[in-house]
Amino acid sequence: MAAAVGAACRGLLDYKTAKFALTRNRRVGLLHRLLQLGVLGYLLGWVFLVKKGYQETDCAPHVSVITKLKGISVTEVKDAGNRLWDVADYVKPPQGENTFFLVTNFIATTKQAQGTCPESPSILDGICREDADCPMGYPVVHGNGIKTGKCVMFNTTHSTCEIYSWCPVENDTLPRGNTLQTSDPAYFKSCTYDPFFNPSCPVFRIRDMVKAAGETFENLALLGGSIGVSIKWDCDLDHPAAQCQPQYSFSLQDRNYNFRTASYYWDPQKRHYRSLLKLYGIRFDISVHGQAGKFSIIPTAISFGTSITLLGAATVVCDLVLLYLDSKADFYRKEKFEEAKPPKDKAEVTA
Repeated sequence: MAAAVGAACRGLLDYKTAKFALTRNRRVGLLHRLLQLGVLGYLLGWVFLVKKGYQETDCAPHVSVITKLKGISVTEVKDAGNRLWDVADYVKPPQGENTFFLVTNFIATTKQAQGTCPESPSILDGICREDADCPMGYPVVHGNGIKTGKCVMFNTTHSTCEIYSWCPVENDTLPRGNTLQTSDPAYFKSCTYDPFFNPSCPVFRIRDMVKAAGETFENLALLGGSIGVSIKWDCDLDHPAAQCQPQYSFSLQDRNYNFRTASYYWDPQKRHYRSLLKLYGIRFDISVHGQAGKFSIIPTAISFGTSITLLGAATVVCDLVLLYLDSKADFYRKEKFEEAKPPKDKAEVTA
């Protein structure tokens, strides 16, 4: 037992050095060359050309998107004649973070004043037959005001609860959009962006953006909608800036979008009025993603170091095949592993 422990301890002090043996084994030699070519192909093709392993990349660059709408249109408003719309009218709100809203249709309820009036018959909780159906002080569910306790005639066919509200109540009859009435096919064609011939121009036609999302502008303008705009911006900073071009994609998120806004004023008799607008339009939500890369010595050295390690692994694989899987593995093991013994001293030989 002691002898075995002593031999193991002496083995800890042994030093092993590599021995190179030239073998005329064509199969293992071919495998070695194929593995080396595979590593070189991985290094040059995948790491450097495809993944650009020589670059330092930023996968979350700081991006700011600025949007601006241009154009003027004219619509015919019932009982109010023609109305001119410019950017101050059809862009609501004027500014937004990575989003903007284009008004394409509206319902106007003019000269509203605080007082009592019949609720709209389109509100289910506002329909009544007698005063008992309109308990005083209760709000109309999904309606426009507070019930006064009276059931009054809205028109010749409907009776509704009288309410305290901004009167008259909102007109909910949806008009046709002016885009459906025009016969001019070039009405909205005012921009120059083209993804193939002029991709650097940041000016878009709304019609083209809606079409790219799989919808037509005429259909979406009536009730509004929401469109997502995705900008993919992958830039190789080792090339000229002109080659760094964004790629745009559009997706339809919703087919109905609207909100209300009002303007308040006083008449000469000091009565408080407002004009209520229910605005329909297209909301554009913009998202930007991408990455930027530039040559750096650190990722280059890491890529080369990884490839050199893989070249060494190819040699290890071939050694395993030669020493343990080849038909002459016993012979190759004897040739590769040899115990080197130092020569004896002359004094020992003489004795």
